[in-house]
Amino acid sequence: MLTLKTSDTDFEAKFARVVNGRRESGADTARTVSEILTKVRDRGDEALAEMTARYDGYHLTDDESWRIGPEACHAAFAALDPVLREALELAADRIRAYHTDQLPGDRDFTDTAGVRLGARWRAVDAAGLYVPGGRAAYPSSLLMNAIPAKVAGVERLAVVTPTPKGAVNPLVLAAAHLVGIEEIWRVGGAQAIGALAYGTRRIKPVDVITGPGNAYVAEAKRQLYGVVGIDMVAGPSEILVIADSKNDPDWIAADLLSQAEHDPTSQSILITDDPAFAEQVEDRIDVQCSMLSTQRTARKSWDDHGVMLIVSDFAEAPALANRLAAEHVELAIDDPEAMFAELRHAGSVFLGRYTPEAVGDYVAGPNHVLPTGRRARFASGLSVLDFMKRTSFISMDRAALGKIGPAAIALAEAEGLPAHAHSVKVRLS
Repeated sequence: MLTLKTSDTDFEAKFARVVNGRRESGADTARTVSEILTKVRDRGDEALAEMTARYDGYHLTDDESWRIGPEACHAAFAALDPVLREALELAADRIRAYHTDQLPGDRDFTDTAGVRLGARWRAVDAAGLYVPGGRAAYPSSLLMNAIPAKVAGVERLAVVTPTPKGAVNPLVLAAAHLVGIEEIWRVGGAQAIGALAYGTRRIKPVDVITGPGNAYVAEAKRQLYGVVGIDMVAGPSEILVIADSKNDPDWIAADLLSQAEHDPTSQSILITDDPAFAEQVEDRIDVQCSMLSTQRTARKSWDDHGVMLIVSDFAEAPALANRLAAEHVELAIDDPEAMFAELRHAGSVFLGRYTPEAVGDYVAGPNHVLPTGRRARFASGLSVLDFMKRTSFISMDRAALGKIGPAAIALAEAEGLPAHAHSVKVRLS
């Protein structure tokens, strides 16, 4: 864990290393993924079966072994503990309500030149959703990806998920039943992303791929952008907590560990103006971490990537936060709204002492698929817009063309494109 003070003479150099540090895949991962995608593109199902047997210890043989049917999802949902079922339903309802409010409206108007202009929004035909297996098999992620797609109006949702040695997470299946997903394939990794993008004999291609995954999945999405649309290239999770000493250090320690337990490469950062409070939080992290079932992961994340930033005054905090452009930002201070007004780059912001980031992962409503690795400078969290596209339209009669056509002719001729100019001239002659 690294401690930095803005009053230190070497603060800027050390902070720049934190800002620019990369915790994501390198050239070796890119080469491996490129090879995998080539095999899937060229050999389809045969390549998928080989890699699933090698990496997951699961053999894809007949049609039944390739897919998880709706009946299995229904059974998993029916078997849920009532309290857990109600929690899943509450999460789904809140996520659906929030994303329904995101739906964009069509535009259709006639301007002063008599030209009719506008745009219409339409959903993509098919979306592929990646659901991790193993440590990161979270039903909440399936809800966060599938519900916006459903709200957008996507007709076909194809889920891919690894099932190591045939094992499936019943909560993921229950979530699939809750949102009405009927196409689930037992394949994972970069090869599953390739199958969704290129298509195989069994798996039809999709238009957009979303969902979290490991470094190989993220790299596959990056390489296939353009063949398909993607939500984002997501890296390790991260949280920035800006907190004063009026907080209970146990609360802040828990918030920092909530992201550290995701992965050894996750990053948790605290900004505070009180060195003594920072020490208290660090002590509570040690205590809490020792009691977590995820302590090995959380401990390595905190030891390798954790950062304590001690500012002389909280007025320094917004500029530091904007440079970090973190995935999650908590403002556990007296006047979070004032600081929020100064934040320009953040995936999602959690205002006040009673708004832990973890509630956003499950039941708040906004999407928890968010930009990482400083991408919040130019990217947003997953929304219904990731599953839609906008088509503009133009309509003119002769009078309207007569008003604006001559300008188009002049510009076309200036650009040396006479056919462009002629297509307008012939209508005005």
